[in-house]
Amino acid sequence: MNRAMSTILIYRDRLLPNSEVAFMRRQYMGFERLRPIWVGCRADAGLKAAKIEPMILGGDGVSGCLERALFKQAGIVPSRPDLAALRPVLIHAQFGRGGALALPIAQKLRIPLVVTFHGGDAFKNKHYQGIVPTIFKRRWEELKSYASLFVCVSAAVRDKLAERGAPADKLDVIHIGTDTVLDALAPRHPKHFFFAGRFVEKKGIFVLIEAIRRLRANGVATPAVLAGEGPLFAQAKEQSADLADVVFAGWLGADAMRAEMADAVAVVIPSIAGSDGDREGLPSVAVEAMGLGVPVIASDFTGLKGIADAAGAGLVVPAGDAAALAEAMLRLSNDPLELTAMGIAAHRLAAAEFCALRQSKRLEDRLSELAIIRGDA
Repeated sequence: MNRAMSTILIYRDRLLPNSEVAFMRRQYMGFERLRPIWVGCRADAGLKAAKIEPMILGGDGVSGCLERALFKQAGIVPSRPDLAALRPVLIHAQFGRGGALALPIAQKLRIPLVVTFHGGDAFKNKHYQGIVPTIFKRRWEELKSYASLFVCVSAAVRDKLAERGAPADKLDVIHIGTDTVLDALAPRHPKHFFFAGRFVEKKGIFVLIEAIRRLRANGVATPAVLAGEGPLFAQAKEQSADLADVVFAGWLGADAMRAEMADAVAVVIPSIAGSDGDREGLPSVAVEAMGLGVPVIASDFTGLKGIADAAGAGLVVPAGDAAALAEAMLRLSNDPLELTAMGIAAHRLAAAEFCALRQSKRLEDRLSELAIIRGDA
């Protein structure tokens, strides 16, 4: 380990859910000056795949459970492990709630706190409203005051946090990049439309099914592959039972996902606002697709408006508008020249704005600017 590197703490309460392993690790892949040490309260299923050795707050057994409960609810930082002995220069918390939980650690160690907001933590109303205040709500005002920076994964997240009262000078947009950016594009022979995501309300899966129904009614038989799992999976499958060539692929591993993307006319991201206000920040499937030179067809609730459409890397339609979504899908199905041009533009955009290594270095630069300077680091 490079002794010249300064230690920073990365706080995530759950270390780590499987769904977060890839994009969490990518944020730090380019770090050369700061050494991340992960800290949290719970070892989760993705820990082995993440290849990290975290520090779990509190001891073992019943006493450890009590320490963690007091930490979360009352902000009493457990004495084990000894985080001060690591001489951290900053703590970077993942998600808004993570920032609220990490706040007492930062205050106790007297180090700067940076929080990355990913989407739902900015948009979900329950975090900011309600009769019974959540941990996040109880500490939001103090968090706004103490935190040095709120990293936002998209401009939409930044704008929502500003609306929630976050100081404008503490908001910065740094996208989470993808490592799928190809060095060069090969000719593509697209076969289907592709959707990937959790089958939950905000993903807009029923808008997509209605758009496919409209395409079929107009004689467009381009297949659709829908990948993912979730509480709405069975309902979505039942609702599309009468539609030909709609494949429910279930959960796909990274290699299978990439193969399905590479064969797609476009990756379709029909996101909407959930009934609880929840919205996407910037779906990772979008940047992964563009890295492969695959256009996106997305709603304007994905953080892609003014990015993908402005760069010619895809089409952005109003959220919840199945007719507009079907029209965009039809447009790319019928125009191979435009499809090719969009694929080239998507790849160019991904290389410039969504390269994981480049975005990771941007994050390290911002954290380094805020970190406490230690002469003996």
